[in-house]
Amino acid sequence: MIGHMDNLSFITIGQAADYAGQRVRIGCWLYGKRSSGKIQFLQLRDGTGLMQGLVARQDVADDVWEAARRLTQESSLYVTGTVKEDARSVSGYELVVEAIDVIQLAEPYPITPKEHGVDFLLDHRHLWIRSPRQRAILKIRAEIIRAIRQFFDDNGFTQVDPPILTPSSCEGTTNLFHTKYFDDDAYLSQSGQLYMEAAAMALGRVYSFGPTFRAEKSKTRRHLIEFWMIEPEMAFVDHEESLRIQERFVAHVVQTVLERCGRELATIGRDVSKLEAVKAPFPRMTYDEAIEWLRGQGFDISWGDDFGAPHETAIAEQFDRPVFITHYPTGIKSFYMKPDPNRPEVVLCADLIAPEGYGEIIGGSQRIDDPKLLAERFAEHKLPEDDYRWYLDLRRYGSVPHSGFGLGLERTVAWICGLDHVRETIPFPRMLYRLYP
Repeated sequence: MIGHMDNLSFITIGQAADYAGQRVRIGCWLYGKRSSGKIQFLQLRDGTGLMQGLVARQDVADDVWEAARRLTQESSLYVTGTVKEDARSVSGYELVVEAIDVIQLAEPYPITPKEHGVDFLLDHRHLWIRSPRQRAILKIRAEIIRAIRQFFDDNGFTQVDPPILTPSSCEGTTNLFHTKYFDDDAYLSQSGQLYMEAAAMALGRVYSFGPTFRAEKSKTRRHLIEFWMIEPEMAFVDHEESLRIQERFVAHVVQTVLERCGRELATIGRDVSKLEAVKAPFPRMTYDEAIEWLRGQGFDISWGDDFGAPHETAIAEQFDRPVFITHYPTGIKSFYMKPDPNRPEVVLCADLIAPEGYGEIIGGSQRIDDPKLLAERFAEHKLPEDDYRWYLDLRRYGSVPHSGFGLGLERTVAWICGLDHVRETIPFPRMLYRLYP
């Protein structure tokens, strides 16, 4: 122990405001330091925030001064001192240091203030997440997760966990990761939706929150191989009511982040005025209206074509909040979506497109509840009857109108944080050419 400790509290940097004027001890890492000759300024971090430690030559013993001088970036230590208000500090407080206990003197740190390439930073992702920007993003992600659970838990939904290993998929097995399940074939789940429909018939309103996998050889800024999905399913809920729930849900998440993550949003430089506009109700366009508008803007697109990123971005730029695009053609949507009774060539579905070019964050629909029509869809899509017999049972034994949707967590984090790429939205991203670390 370098220095001394008695009559003090062991606190985190995030608790400093409650200990102004008191002697405390903090376990932390050295983020950086500078010196003005007779004073050393230590930038300390502990996961709850950053705080400056002030080491004055005239006020500390020689061994404390020398310990501070020898500290390297990311060295771990215990620091003892008095919390002092400082309006110039980001946190509003600094620590007047009297003692330092070095736990480990770190080796030369590979991530420096100079510019590093993306591959270098991803190779060192286990260290990169220590930076203030990455920490802020992960804190916002955690708050988004908390707000998601709060919304569903407070609105009569029950969380249900679907399996990750499945014998089939929602939309065919083309883009799934295949594995052997003893003597059978199995796949990593790309959606828990079908299982959640079964759960909704037991519990009414349910949601899942878990990892999903897509074996798509895609390298866009919007795609990850492994990502997290939130998938609610709701018995006795039609398409229109589902849209109202979706917009309330998204608005709640955004407004909660604004309320609770002001410091983190400032750290990453997010323009919060763009988030403040995200309040229900959201604007809507039908697929027909979107096609007509896009063609009027010079896009070469025909009825029956799906939208790509440029189309979604152009549509979203008209609005200051997310926009629903509804009633897509039956032929470009999944087999389980219910046709519009008044116009069977389109389905009762919607994609929610985020503003600022972030694309689709929610896809949802009312589900087919007629067992005969669902059986016809199985045949049209060449789905193996043995794998899906249980799913047809949901329509044979007490079928009801029901709807559901899925929200991609990482795209939502990217949008709320204003990030250029989804690779920063998850602690350890899995992408086309990245499985390390």
